[in-house]
Amino acid sequence: MKTLTLIFTFLIFGHCALAQSATEEISKTVKIFFDGMHSRDTLKIKSVCDKGLILKSVYFKADKSTTIKNEEFQVFLKSVMSIPESITFEERLLDIKVQNDELVATAFTPYEFYLNQKISHKGTNIFILGKIDGSWKILGITDSRIK
Repeated sequence: MKTLTLIFTFLIFGHCALAQSATEEISKTVKIFFDGMHSRDTLKIKSVCDKGLILKSVYFKADKSTTIKNEEFQVFLKSVMSIPESITFEERLLDIKVQNDELVATAFTPYEFYLNQKISHKGTNIFILGKIDGSWKILGITDSRIK
């Protein structure tokens, strides 16, 4: 009976440890994405993204209407590289909430976006990730943008 209890305990804690590890890996992947964006390092961004990454933005306008914009990954990378050094920008993540299983995950990240140290807009990012060849890769990002 003690052996059975011990095995059960290891299974429960082992599963929790694996889940915690995956959550940490997923959060790290998201942080690497933003580190790359803030440093204008497209190689760093690409290192955590699937080449078929899908980007969508939902804009909430002052008149309460919405607009949805799709952006190609390569266009996004070019826009990051083209930001002049004289412009500072930072997307401050307020939290990272991760849900995952062994192969897919979501990361929900409310944020505030600062341009030249002034808040430009805020919203939420939703990252879709997949475990590809043992590493978490970002497959898609949808964000909301509220002025």
